[in-house]
Amino acid sequence: MIETQAKRNIRHLSPQELEAYFQEKGQPRFRAGQVYEWLWSKKARSFSEMTNLSKDLRAELEETFVLPALSVDTSQFSSDGTVKSRFRTADGHLVEGVLIPTEDRQTACVSSQIGCSLSCKFCATGYMGRKRNLDFDEIYDEVALLNQQAEVTYGKKLTNIVFMGMGEPLLNYKNVLAAIERIGAPDGLGMSPRRVTVSTAGVAKMIRQLGDDQVRFKLALSLHAANDKKRSEIMPINDSNNLKALVDALNYFYKQTSGEVTFEYILFDQFNDSLQDADELVKLFRKVPADLVNIIEYNPIDAARFSKPSEDKIRQFMDHLTANKVNARLRRSRGKDIDAACGQLANKA
Repeated sequence: MIETQAKRNIRHLSPQELEAYFQEKGQPRFRAGQVYEWLWSKKARSFSEMTNLSKDLRAELEETFVLPALSVDTSQFSSDGTVKSRFRTADGHLVEGVLIPTEDRQTACVSSQIGCSLSCKFCATGYMGRKRNLDFDEIYDEVALLNQQAEVTYGKKLTNIVFMGMGEPLLNYKNVLAAIERIGAPDGLGMSPRRVTVSTAGVAKMIRQLGDDQVRFKLALSLHAANDKKRSEIMPINDSNNLKALVDALNYFYKQTSGEVTFEYILFDQFNDSLQDADELVKLFRKVPADLVNIIEYNPIDAARFSKPSEDKIRQFMDHLTANKVNARLRRSRGKDIDAACGQLANKA
């Protein structure tokens, strides 16, 4: 049996690689520029759209390469204006992204993996397991499609991107960084990396790598407990990436980049919402050059036993942080009625 070689994804070729391909085929070098423009500036979804190429050349490209693209499978609209979209990959997987509109922002919450391998006990995605990483061009498609939704629905372009959807971004390191580079490119979306936040459950080695790579986007740590015992109970990754390792890695990241660091902390009733928990958070905050703690409302999921604290408990927790000069902000959930809020993404229509 003769094995056929898998076709390459043409969007994975650099301009130089495209030039080399066309030169090998006896085509002028400017063809590479035309094709690259179709792929990124004009966002072509098929070779047949490349109308300034001959039919024969388009057929040859079709025979040699694939041009897989994400498509919108379905969208749900929340009563608060949030839009959750389920995207379908070329190989049939489903992954979700969310458009979160406010008065002054249009934020895209994007996924980096199909599912997740970290099994955080409060997160619906963690109960799915990981199917595969998203390629950089698939992540880019997510953002481009959410930007299109923002323009159609609200008449505004995206202002911010947060990697807080499905998956652990630092376990798909190269694709996430390549996607952010493409999003910021003039022939991409032209968005400054300062408007991008990457959220991690805490992969110390890769946080250090971010520092070595001198990234310019913002970094958020999904903390959710400020002592190792509690954090390991809800986030198994803490067994191999404990708080000391994370504190050291975050300080290294800041030393290398001077980049902003934010803590994300979901409040769970009678688990991490006491004044002692708040005090532990204060002490940890002082060990890291963090500029902000986002206190997040818990959003219930079917698989987990957690619940949201009372408003009084939340207020007491926030007051303790403020009294101890911690810059803390309470983040109210958006899109809960369509399972689009923090921790709820699980391809549930």
